[in-house]
Amino acid sequence: MLKSKPYSRQLRTGRYSGQHQIYLLTTIVHGRRPLFADWRLGRLVVDQFRLAEEEGAAHSMAWVVMPDHFHWLIELRDSTLSALMRRAKSRSAHRINHVLGRQCQVWQKGFHDRALRSEEDIKEIARYIVANPLRAGIVKRVGDYPLWDAIWLP
Repeated sequence: MLKSKPYSRQLRTGRYSGQHQIYLLTTIVHGRRPLFADWRLGRLVVDQFRLAEEEGAAHSMAWVVMPDHFHWLIELRDSTLSALMRRAKSRSAHRINHVLGRQCQVWQKGFHDRALRSEEDIKEIARYIVANPLRAGIVKRVGDYPLWDAIWLP
């Protein structure tokens, strides 16, 4: 009889990291705590998105950091999905714990990735990502939420 696999392992099944492939990445705060309701802590996650860009690991196309998770639309560059997310989650957790003066788990294990097909409307997906705070009822206008960005802004 086969034992069921842990959920985080199921997330890795069939994962492929293709350079220049566009992915939508999502990960969740441990216990779904609304840690990033404090936008200053959310900025520490945003710093990791920018660092990944500077290091050439990924090109950020759009992102939103919600109170208990984030969505990150990227073009993968010189990295694998697992390495990119491991660095972003580890570094942000370290910074968050440092700022809060504690040492505890920030992120749930694993992450969700979805490779976008070439015929998909990337701008439409980016709009969906940045509209998350609206759908969640956190703000009445996207511009009122401090933790999002998209490359198509002027």
